[in-house]
Amino acid sequence: MARTVRDAVESIRAAVHAAPDVALILGSGLGDLAGEVEDATAIPFADVPGFPSAAVAGHAGRLVFGSLEGVSVAVLQGRFHLYEGYDAGTVALPTRVMLGLGARTLIVTNAAGGINRTFRAGDLMLIDDHINFMFRNPLSGAVLEGEERFPDMSRPYDAGLQQLAETVAARERIRLVRGVYAGLLGPSYETPAEVRMLERLGADAVGMSTVPEVLVARARGIPVLGISLISNAAAGYTAAPLSHEEVVAAGIEVRGRFTPLIRGVLSGLKDSADEQRA
Repeated sequence: MARTVRDAVESIRAAVHAAPDVALILGSGLGDLAGEVEDATAIPFADVPGFPSAAVAGHAGRLVFGSLEGVSVAVLQGRFHLYEGYDAGTVALPTRVMLGLGARTLIVTNAAGGINRTFRAGDLMLIDDHINFMFRNPLSGAVLEGEERFPDMSRPYDAGLQQLAETVAARERIRLVRGVYAGLLGPSYETPAEVRMLERLGADAVGMSTVPEVLVARARGIPVLGISLISNAAAGYTAAPLSHEEVVAAGIEVRGRFTPLIRGVLSGLKDSADEQRA
């Protein structure tokens, strides 16, 4: 894995000369924000050594480098999933590469089913914590350079970044909820009985991604902001069947709130960095 990460980093550096400050992972239906990156250089997954091609609908499958709100960003427009048959190391490979290129903050987003009964479809949820029901961990095996063997996970999502996101949401009048994300292997959606189990265990939303990327970031000491789009109510809460098309459609609907939230967070990070340099 170390050689794979190194080859990918070297390949991208040959095409992109500005190191990113922030790594941004866009989940299902949320990838349009990558189209707003200024001075963009887009690299398809297939052109990066070690990267498979993204095959999930709603995932463009490319890395986009440039700037947003004056912040140098690396945007992952799509991601790999365990349910596609990849191992945890491959799923987390893009995160390792973006951090290896220099990113010092990770913003990770996803689409998730709502378990908390106060949530509404279209809500944006700050991830407070997660439950790893994938039963996979990208940190298994040899310890990669720059990563800790036993990372502390008592605070996987950064309180300062959450406060910044809440400040932006209040200013922009964006409804923002908070909760615990349960990451499951997939690809099948959960049964009503599984949803009831997750609710009793303290989960507020459920999805099939995010956990591997956060584990890698925390092993490197990188602060993480996690945001879930609550795309639908989980199984058993309504009579309607679940579908991936519904998830993608929810991402389109929430664009007018998701984009200003992320832009506001990036602007706040830039202001903070400028103050530190002053």
